[in-house]
Order: sequence, then structure tokens, then C-alpha cells
Amino acid sequence: MKVELIKDFTFEAAHALPKAPKGHKCARLHGHSFKIEVHVAGTVDEKRGWLVDYGEISHAFRPVYEQLDHYYLNEVPGLENPTSEVLARWIWKQLKPVLPKLSAIVVQETCTARCVYRGKQARHSCLALSNSV
Repeated sequence: MKVELIKDFTFEAAHALPKAPKGHKCARLHGHSFKIEVHVAGTVDEKRGWLVDYGEISHAFRPVYEQLDHYYLNEVPGLENPTSEVLARWIWKQLKPVLPKLSAIVVQETCTARCVYRGKQARHSCLALSNSV
């Protein structure tokens, strides 16, 4: 049986987007209550009855959380231009070595806008569900 598990995490952080067009509001310092979805996918181990223990996902995410929560993201190495897209790829790179079944990272920075990253070989999508940022 093939399944996909999703574990949600939240953190608070500030950032500015230095490559945004001149005068764009996101170029200014601002913060978000980020919601991160960590997706893992694969075949269920018939003996145990699960794909991955949710605790294993939480354990893998903990060091990522500790680098991001209540920090200025622009100061985190690799996040100098911390767009949702860059953040999703950065989180993927941190988690993939310890969560080999990782299938997607979703970064939601507002209640209407999120980005999905599925690794180098997969298709990605960033969704804004309204005109407000």
C-alpha cells in the first residue's frame, strides 16, 4: 500500500526580500507565522503497518526549527534572500539526508499563500490564493 504522510510545524520569523523590486512592501523588514508541511511518501511496511513514525519526522525537523524560530531569516546561511521558494528548498536540503522518503515541503507564509517544493527532479508550485501578500 502506497501512502503519503504529512506533518505540520509552525515557527515565527522575520525577513526582508532584498531582491524584491524597489518600493515593494516585502523588501521591508516584516514577519510571518510560517506553517511548514513535511511530506513523506512510499510503501507501508506491512509488518509495522506504517510508512514512517510521525515522531521520526518531528525529530528530523527539530534542528531546522531551532535555526528558524524567532530568527531573522536573512542572517541564516543560505537564506540571504528568504523567499518561500528559497526557504522550501533550504528546508528540503536539511531534511532529505535524514528523511529519505521526503516527498515535498510546503511553506505557507500567510493564510492564502504557500509554496510546494518536491526536490530537484520534481515539479514545483507556488500558490497565492489572493492578490494580497
